[in-house]
Amino acid sequence: MSDTPRSFGRKSIRASLVPQDLMAPSAPRAGVWTARVITLFPELFPGALGASLTGRALDEGKWALVPHDLRQHGIGRHRNVDDTPAGGGAGMVLRADVVDAALKAVQSDGPVLYLSPRGAPFTQARAQSLSQGPGVTLLCGRFEGVDQRVLDHHGIEEVSMGDYVLTGGELPAMALIDAVVRLLPGVLGNAASTEEESFSAGLLEHPHYTKPATWQGRPIPDVLMSGHHGEIAKWRKAEAESLTRTRRPDLWRAYDADDTQGD
Repeated sequence: MSDTPRSFGRKSIRASLVPQDLMAPSAPRAGVWTARVITLFPELFPGALGASLTGRALDEGKWALVPHDLRQHGIGRHRNVDDTPAGGGAGMVLRADVVDAALKAVQSDGPVLYLSPRGAPFTQARAQSLSQGPGVTLLCGRFEGVDQRVLDHHGIEEVSMGDYVLTGGELPAMALIDAVVRLLPGVLGNAASTEEESFSAGLLEHPHYTKPATWQGRPIPDVLMSGHHGEIAKWRKAEAESLTRTRRPDLWRAYDADDTQGD
């Protein structure tokens, strides 16, 4: 496996008399939002990120992806990256010196985040904030996690994608990248579609309907067929509030408090 991280995304094009290997690594173009992923399994990327709108945007150079192989910084002939936990216990822990070398090898102007179930919950607001920056570096843990000293030394923020435990940080990294990339200019066909979706206004999104007008004896609500945009907007807000109050009381309390303070 090559020690050079492979960059996904559009290559720059220039005339040359020398034949080029079209599969050779290339650096992201300047100014392009870039996700750098430190992982033991770079072959997992782009994965789902290479499909649909995110994949098309990746091909068009609207964002770039650079997986970085943690194994290349391993220790010894076998490039060991982990060791037994101090104090005993099951599993293995990623070594501080190995992770430190990888972090130093990855050049990035954006924040460095460690995907961890003990981190602060990732939110739509955070996705929006990250989309305004130059990119992000994501550290994917494995085994029992990462030596705390390297996290403290580099001031790495821990971010959680949910209250559950997975075998590694690669899937959460993909979810985080997808949440941010879809907010980048030109990725979605209709930018307005991000304005009314879940969490954008502190509420869950209202229900959606389409053809046929009646299915399995269930008609589309009359208000949506009325053509009265003001009434449709009121119905959608009421439905969003009702869903949020019922399904996410935590979100509802925050929304209700903000609404009350605004009065």
